[in-house]
Order: sequence, then structure tokens, then C-alpha cells
Amino acid sequence: MTVTVRVPAKVNVQLAVGPARPDGFHDLANVFLAVGLYDEVTATPADALRITCTGPDADKVPLDRTNLAARAAELLAARYGRSPDVHLHIAKDIPVAGGMAGGSADGAAALVACDALWGTGASREELLEICAELGSDVPFSLVGGAALGTGRGERLTPLEVGGTFHWVFAAADGGLSTPAVYAEFDRLTPHAGPPEADPVLLAALRTGDPFALAATLSNDLQPAAVSLRPSLKDTLAAGTKAGALAALVSGSGPTTAFLAEGAEAARGIAEALMASGTCRSARTATSPAPGATIVSGSATSF
Repeated sequence: MTVTVRVPAKVNVQLAVGPARPDGFHDLANVFLAVGLYDEVTATPADALRITCTGPDADKVPLDRTNLAARAAELLAARYGRSPDVHLHIAKDIPVAGGMAGGSADGAAALVACDALWGTGASREELLEICAELGSDVPFSLVGGAALGTGRGERLTPLEVGGTFHWVFAAADGGLSTPAVYAEFDRLTPHAGPPEADPVLLAALRTGDPFALAATLSNDLQPAAVSLRPSLKDTLAAGTKAGALAALVSGSGPTTAFLAEGAEAARGIAEALMASGTCRSARTATSPAPGATIVSGSATSF
């Protein structure tokens, strides 16, 4: 038996960052939106834990136990008193180290796949506990849709979305280290205040109005990402010139996100970005998208 789980990327339509906490994390008001770019993780019985990966930038994905998919298998196995003997194959389509939670998505997908493969029967609450232990973005990868993440992003409140939003995501050459971006944020913003979700942005999500959402998009990490990768300014400017309603760095970057009026506008923005020479690739996608979903081996969505 094998189990394959599909899991979406995310964009942060608001990322409000507070000061560094004693534990090194930052309090966040993080409005997550799952988007229709997906990784798939396939779990197959094996004699030992093994990770393989194919797809764009697969050579940049760690295949040892630092991979969140491997850690997910280990944590679930330890909780249920079994050995984490499984082959996890990751089919990548989410940009690697791009600020779209690709590694977190793989951790959530592996958790769901191993739970189904091993028949552990873990509850949704147990899975979310393990996700939070794996990383701040992993719980949202499990649930998908839209949510407000507080704490370090792991405490989720589901949000209503009233329509479909159209996006273009431009991948840069190379990645950005999330810890490095937060360190640069601390340097640039020594007096950060407590983060709060923007009620106007939450209302824009509820109505499904792309123009209202565009007026409220924000990312407190964007100045830090641009400071570390100044070329992102050219990408943001190219997408804006091509007609994007709004442009921002996705999460800690370096992927940039462009909100479009509709599908045709998104295609035009993607073509213009590629022609501009300011990015490695430009992909269209819609949101919201479902969270980790078993696509073969069973039929379950989380």
C-alpha cells in the first residue's frame, strides 16, 4: 500500500511581526491564504526511514532527518510506539526556500500520509499538536483555506473567504534564510510593537473583493528581505508596471506575490514578469486552496 497526500503553498496577505521573544521567536499576526501550487508526498512501507525528492530545485531539498517530512514521520512513530520505517517521496512544485512554506507543507503532508499508511488513527487535534512541534507554518499547511495565525503563527483561527483570488508568484534565483530575514527585521525595526490583524483586510477576504484586499496587503518582513536581496525591488516594480493590483514579498521571501484582477490579468502579469528578466519563473495560481488531502490510498481532507 502507498498513500499520496497533496498539500498547498501559502501566501501571507498580512504578516505583522512583533519584537523578538526570549525564546528567539516573534509574536505574529499572520493571515495565511493557501494557494493552488502543490507538493505531493507519497509514503510507502520500507525497512528504514528514507527521503527522496524530484521536481524543480529538488537538489536543494535535504534528504536527511533535517527534512520536516522525516521529522514528521519520527514524531508520529514515537507517539505511537513504532519505528519510523517509511519511504517518503516528495514531488516538489512549491518553490524551495521561497517564503511559501514548501518545507512546512511537506511536513504536514508526510504526517497525514504516515498516519494513513500506519493506521495510527491520530485525531485532528493530535496531528495539529505534532505540526506545531514541527514548525510555525506547519499547522496551516495541514488545514489550508485561510486562517489567522497568532503566537509564532501556530495558533490558528479559520477565516472566511468570499471568493477566488488570482495570483502570480515570481521565483527568484536562490533562496533566503528565514532566520536571516528575521535577524535583519530586528536590526531594521528595533522598536516593533505588538502585532495585530487588520480588520479591513479580514473584511476584504470575507467579501472576496481583490481591489479591497490589494489596498490592505502588508508584510513587515518585506523591508528586511529587500535589504538582503535588493534585486527584489526590480521584480516588484515589473509586476506592478504589468498591472498587478498589489505586489509584495511572500513571507520571508524571496518569492514575490502579485494580486491580479482576474485570470486573464494574471496571465498577462506572468508573461510580463518573465519578459522583464527580473525573475527565474512566474506562475499563476488561485486561492483559497484546501489543506493536506489524501489523493490516493484513501479519500480524506484535513
